[in-house]
Amino acid sequence: EATKGHRLGALFSVATAIGLRKGEALGLKWSAIDFERGTLAVRIALQRVKMPGEKKGQLILTEPKRKSRRTINLPRVCVSALLEHRAIQEQERRLAGSRWKEADYVFTTRIGTPMEPRNLERAYSQILALAGLHHIRIHDLRHTAATLLLTQGVHPRVVMELLGHSQIAITMNTYSHVVPALMKEAANQMDAALKTPEPVATSVAT
Repeated sequence: EATKGHRLGALFSVATAIGLRKGEALGLKWSAIDFERGTLAVRIALQRVKMPGEKKGQLILTEPKRKSRRTINLPRVCVSALLEHRAIQEQERRLAGSRWKEADYVFTTRIGTPMEPRNLERAYSQILALAGLHHIRIHDLRHTAATLLLTQGVHPRVVMELLGHSQIAITMNTYSHVVPALMKEAANQMDAALKTPEPVATSVAT
């Protein structure tokens, strides 16, 4: 609710719904999104990297590890948020005029340049304050996505693929707090599968 109307609201919606890492979200390009098929391809990430002798470092695009390169089916809530964001970006492009630097990034500054991770953190802190929430990391939105999926019965291997984990053990160890709820649900499902049907009551005419 707090992100509604914010120029980066779609970023937080996507991060929560499909568990993107911060660098994956900042490096996302429009060419990686297929709106007709409803898919998003994770192929690059944007990070600030300090080279030897540098104080500030440089924003560079990096290729994720093999398992982190993945294609994700987008929930409708993400498709809607991204389409709305594209319209907002078009308005910003018109306002910026000749100052706009086209680089195909989905989430940018107001002149189209790549977004600094620090500036994203500032915007996120403002949204948390508006929502009355204590500090939680942007990375924790990724944990939220996994927890919601697991507790709704999505298979852990599917969650593993969605998050880009290399092994299912990483998924299960990271989200071991969800296991008790999964075990309880498994017991409920077994009860439903093996439940003896209740006898059908019949009436005898007298």
